[in-house]
This record gives sequence, C-alpha cells and structure tokens, in this order.
Amino acid sequence: MFVTPAFAQAAGGGGLGLTNLLPLILIFVIMYFLLIRPQQKKVKEHKAMVTALKKGDKVVTQGGVIGRITKAKENENEIEVEIAPDVTVKVVRSTISQLMEKTN
Repeated sequence: MFVTPAFAQAAGGGGLGLTNLLPLILIFVIMYFLLIRPQQKKVKEHKAMVTALKKGDKVVTQGGVIGRITKAKENENEIEVEIAPDVTVKVVRSTISQLMEKTN
C-alpha cells in the first residue's frame, strides 16, 4: 500500500513561448470579429439615424411608444413627439430606437 510520488519531466522548459500565446491571440481575434466589431457598427448606424431625424418622421422610442416627430432641431438633444392627437412629449434623441417611416 505504498504510493510512490510521480514526478513530471523537466525537459520542456516551461516558459511562455509563442505556442502558448497563440490560442489566447486567436480567441481575442475571434471575439473581436464576432462581438466587438458588429456592436461598434450597430452603434455607428444608430448614431447616424438619430442625427438624421426630422419633423414628420414616425419613430419608436426605447420604451415602445410610437409617435410622429413634431419638432426637431439639429443642435438640440430633445425632440418633441406626438403620441396622440394634441398630445406631445419631449424625448431625448438617443432614446429613439427605430425609424418606422421617413418623410421626404
């Protein structure tokens, strides 16, 4: 019932070589192309959509409210959205999630 200890061979050197870093670099590259890059593209498209909003566009807010823009100035952070006849609310531009109908 004696157990003899097993010793690992010390011939490998055990340093951090390129072969040890290659899987980590590969994982980072895959994560960049699958997660980071598409998210950056989506943010860029949303920002372009928000800056292009104008009076008469039909929009959906992040809260799910659908309305038509009645007042929108380019350099202001707020826009007015009519959600029912004679009912307007002020909404922060960045909270517009979708443009449903674009006016010409």
